[in-house]
Parts: sequence; C-alpha cells; structure tokens
Amino acid sequence: MKHILYKAQSTCSQFIDVTVDEQDVIQQVSFYGGCHGNLQAICRLVTDPKVDEVINKLNGIRCGDKPTSCPDQLCRALETLKK
Repeated sequence: MKHILYKAQSTCSQFIDVTVDEQDVIQQVSFYGGCHGNLQAICRLVTDPKVDEVINKLNGIRCGDKPTSCPDQLCRALETLKK
C-alpha cells in the first residue's frame, strides 16, 4: 500500500488523505476542509478506479478563477504517489 497526506494548495480543502494499493487502485480518499457534500461525492466516485484513470478525468479542473480545484489537487497527490 502507498499512502500520502497531501497539503492542498489554493483550495478550500487543506489536506487530502489518499491510499493506493500495489496495483495503483485507489482504496481511500478523504478531504479535510472544503465543500463537504461535493468532496464526499468525489471520494466515493474515485474509490476503486486506477490512479491514471482518475488523473486523466480530473486533471486541470479549475474552481472559479483559481488556477486549481480540489479534484485537480487530488491529481497532484496521486501524481506524487506514483513517483
């Protein structure tokens, strides 16, 4: 298992907690801070797919005029886990 507690940047969420198994399948995601309902939905939707599948779908999403978003920051966390 690989695990990271990622410090989110430029979003309402402060941290993203992610666990991925040996086959790069996402086992668990939790956001700390941010829009609770939306982030609960994201966590449920991204649990079980492979890391690359989630990165391909969520990478580059922006929140308003911010250069990033909670889903985009999740991609940054997943990319860090892949290294």
